[in-house]
Amino acid sequence: MKEIILPNAHFSYRDGSLYCEEVSLVELANRYGTPLYVYSKASLLEAFGRFQVALGNYPHIICYAVKANSNIALLQLLARCDCGFDVVSGGELLRVHKAGGDMNKVTFSGVGKTEEEMRLALSLGIRSFNIESKPEMKRLARVAASLRMVAPISIRINPDVDAHTHPYISTGLKQNKFGVDPATAISLYREASQAPWLNPVGIDCHIGSQLTDPAPYYESCDKVLNLLDLLRVDGIELSHIDFGGGIGVRYRDEQTIDLNELVDTLHQKLRARGYENLEMIFEPGRSLIAAAGALLTRIQYIKHTPNKSFLIADASMAEMIRPALYEAWMPILPVEIHEDLPEHVYDIVGPVCESSDWLGKQRALRVKNDDLLVMTMAGAYGMSMASRYNSRLLSAEILVDGFQTHMIRSRDRYENLWENESLLSKIDEPDS
Repeated sequence: MKEIILPNAHFSYRDGSLYCEEVSLVELANRYGTPLYVYSKASLLEAFGRFQVALGNYPHIICYAVKANSNIALLQLLARCDCGFDVVSGGELLRVHKAGGDMNKVTFSGVGKTEEEMRLALSLGIRSFNIESKPEMKRLARVAASLRMVAPISIRINPDVDAHTHPYISTGLKQNKFGVDPATAISLYREASQAPWLNPVGIDCHIGSQLTDPAPYYESCDKVLNLLDLLRVDGIELSHIDFGGGIGVRYRDEQTIDLNELVDTLHQKLRARGYENLEMIFEPGRSLIAAAGALLTRIQYIKHTPNKSFLIADASMAEMIRPALYEAWMPILPVEIHEDLPEHVYDIVGPVCESSDWLGKQRALRVKNDDLLVMTMAGAYGMSMASRYNSRLLSAEILVDGFQTHMIRSRDRYENLWENESLLSKIDEPDS
């Protein structure tokens, strides 16, 4: 058998069958059905622990990027570890609040904050708003004044640094919609420092997702420090620097960033410029949750054509859109090893009526009809981007904790598909 690479020690084959911690994935599929999201509690906490160790005694806050996976049970686990949160909507903010998150460790990012979301965030007492434009700052000042509450802000800098990642998840180039250029940022900080209902407390920079090279972080840091020097001349002193998130993970053969080296190098840069007391904020999402999650799916049909062979699974782009959206490569493994079966090369596709509905292409597997497959590294941007397209039912989510399992989201019932819709009470006859 060729070597099978698993995301971490919390997923392992035992007697030819895959386990999450101490629980068989076959048993989970039989009990809860498929498609099914499964998460390892130990994997999530282990990943968070790596950030804690890397940041050590440096002043810091780890703010989990809720968009990566917003299940409130997973947020609750992180909140219990004293984790902060980065949110991008009122809905995410309320999820964190329901999960018991510390509002003083919440940052609010995103380019389109509404007045309602601003009022909500101010009333809950979040740590800071990451401001992405001058109109947004003006709106926040107006909302804060109406509530007679001072709004803590950070300006998000767009440093025009190429993160060398997929264009859809690159956020730090001048053509991207995020943040403001350094010159604009200077004027915004000056204006905010004189505004009675705004309090500049930090500076923010997030350049993209799935970064596998630390160089863009260092280049961005240098540009932000240059801006801090200019603010210091104006007498504007801030309390934190937010480096964003985006640290990449290994889906196939990517070289990942050494977290300890990244943090130490960034802090060295701060210390060399006299900013060692600034609190460092990091916003990891994918790097905390990706390896903790797996998507279980069952083969419905094996279809051979003159051109290729297909495994038609019951999971689809509705459950995991990354391959369709980004042409992302995701690991897909058999749940049970069949060394006695011949190996074939398959495209793994779903039942959604789109040619873009595929999970993996050109995968060599030894499987038979009704077998289970597992997509590993599926904890990030899987369930949080799931949809009911084709009127599909949203999957159940299961958390594994040693020998125990917890249903942290029940599977949709068909009635859920139309529960917020209404039939017309009366259909008028067409005009004659």
